[in-house]
Amino acid sequence: MTTSASVPARPEGAIIDGATSPVTDRLVEANERYAAAFTDPGMDARPVLRVAVVACMDARLDLHAALGLELGDCHTIRNAGGVVTDDVIRSLTISQRKLGTRSIVLIHHTGCGLEAITEDFRTELEMEVGQRPAWAVEAFRDVDQDVRQSMQRVRTSPFLVHADDVRGFVFDVKTGLLREVDPA
Repeated sequence: MTTSASVPARPEGAIIDGATSPVTDRLVEANERYAAAFTDPGMDARPVLRVAVVACMDARLDLHAALGLELGDCHTIRNAGGVVTDDVIRSLTISQRKLGTRSIVLIHHTGCGLEAITEDFRTELEMEVGQRPAWAVEAFRDVDQDVRQSMQRVRTSPFLVHADDVRGFVFDVKTGLLREVDPA
């Protein structure tokens, strides 16, 4: 498993923040190399394990490696903080009702950037751009409590038909281990 302490060496031609071209150009070039060796795996959009994972967008979380997942195993929904917002409910609803998922795993992590900001961020944006965002920042101080809140949002959503197998975790970015959060 890759952790922040043991990042593997990048293969030749891997994307790095470099000086020769903008990062998007490097991403497109990497895709061309990927596509040259690509073969259609013959899957559809239904995840094999019938699970949806909601997690933070933090670049230190390699979810597939950390959870032992392969391509096609799960739906992965990521946002700042891994919090359950209306858009996450939207994605989970489609995942369950149209694509067959039954289980939901919520993953927050230690050292999250949302612990370092407040809802005042919206006011700061309004002052800068002249328009207040309609969305909430969803900042938090207690990661376990935020996982509990996210579990509760999933369990009480009228749109989700499978809310009995919902579990929440905190990923430790220093050790790579998951710690389950008691929903109580």
